[in-house]
Amino acid sequence: MSSYTYKRVFLVVMDSVGIGEAPDAEKFGDIGSNTLGHIAEKMNGLKMPNMEKLGLGNIGEIKGIEKQQQPLAFYTKMQEASNGKDTMTGHWELMGLHIETPFRVFPEGFPKELIDEIESKTGRKVIGNKPASGTEILDELGAEHMQSGALIVYTSADSVLQIAAHEEVVPLEELYQICEIARELTLDEKYMVGRIIARPFIGNPGEFRRTANRHDYALKPFDRTVMNELKDSGYDVISIGKIEDIYDGEGITKALRTKSNMDGMDKLVDSLKMEFTGLSFLNLVDFDALYGHRRDPIGYGKALEEYDARLPEVFELLTNDDLLIITADHGNDPTHEGTDHTREFVPLLIYSPRMSQGTEIPSRKTFADVGASIADNFNVKAPKHGESFIHELNRG
Repeated sequence: MSSYTYKRVFLVVMDSVGIGEAPDAEKFGDIGSNTLGHIAEKMNGLKMPNMEKLGLGNIGEIKGIEKQQQPLAFYTKMQEASNGKDTMTGHWELMGLHIETPFRVFPEGFPKELIDEIESKTGRKVIGNKPASGTEILDELGAEHMQSGALIVYTSADSVLQIAAHEEVVPLEELYQICEIARELTLDEKYMVGRIIARPFIGNPGEFRRTANRHDYALKPFDRTVMNELKDSGYDVISIGKIEDIYDGEGITKALRTKSNMDGMDKLVDSLKMEFTGLSFLNLVDFDALYGHRRDPIGYGKALEEYDARLPEVFELLTNDDLLIITADHGNDPTHEGTDHTREFVPLLIYSPRMSQGTEIPSRKTFADVGASIADNFNVKAPKHGESFIHELNRG
């Protein structure tokens, strides 16, 4: 195992928490987007005193969050370099990859040719085939599915093909086999679907409930990431939440599942209490899934405040040998038209108790600077993309 600067790095991705339109926002139809800024306006001011102390208000104008003369963290914003604004693109770039060919999204549903192939190879008809909320589509089509046995296929703003089926109508093993078939069919470049997701549910019309038997079939990263380098060098890589799915298990030594943002914060606190050397990597998905896509700025704002209220538990457990990095993977401005992600800068806050105080560091041209910095910290092979900011931090 190589030498390191910080023994443990805790990377927190606030899923979709953008901080203002990126320079190329026009290309993505996202001029004027600002996830944090617009939520703060709708809330008549966000109350996030812990993120405020770190220096969040120094990165951009956010109503209710003051600029700090002496912020605790080093702060800046990052621009996405890859060609996309989805979860996998953002996360893969964070770990040192650069995506030229974007994952495809399907705002009009999937091509008839693909649906025909799924029906032919599974022996079941398909209903739905449109972007939808996972709970709403069960209300709409669940009863028809129970009568006919047809598969409910839907998508979202991410590159995903989701297949919902009642566990008493389509047994779990069959649903998983169907998803494996769909995964094979969508490996073709003309589809470029990031994830196939099995969405089993139970219950009766009017009271359907999704079960914990969800299973993701993701594309593997097309190249080695910093996580592979850490694992192969003997370091721990703890994934929390959907990180394991996003990287299809690559470079992970321990995976912790989560049910919600608050469960994610519980698991982060658990990892802070663990004895390990390496990376703890958390995704907080509720911001995106429950509030961004559903265009609910007030719910989003409350979720941000709830998350902020948990940070003192994190600060209390951090030691001088720990580094905390807080960022995001894309934007999802709940005041923007449609239900899509938004092409935005993301905040970057870097903190350790050993730092006397933070200050601004130069804006980053790629999310891959995070991966490059983690590789630099643990003295493992650097990714092909990104520049380390470790040397720019005050080591106290």
